[in-house]
Amino acid sequence: MPFRLGWGELLIILLVVLMLFGANRLPELARAIGRSVTELKEGLKAKPADTAAAMEEEREKK
Repeated sequence: MPFRLGWGELLIILLVVLMLFGANRLPELARAIGRSVTELKEGLKAKPADTAAAMEEEREKK
């Protein structure tokens, strides 16, 4: 594993994220990340035919 992060490094990363986004926006950010991961997993499970049909529909809309 190329990135071996210890507790100190994780704490520093958490503090930087906290300073960048603020404590009030962290739950919103976590929900957005969770939704993105869920959508990615669903997209990876989709059949190639479903994906091709969805791409064709998008092209027709444009």
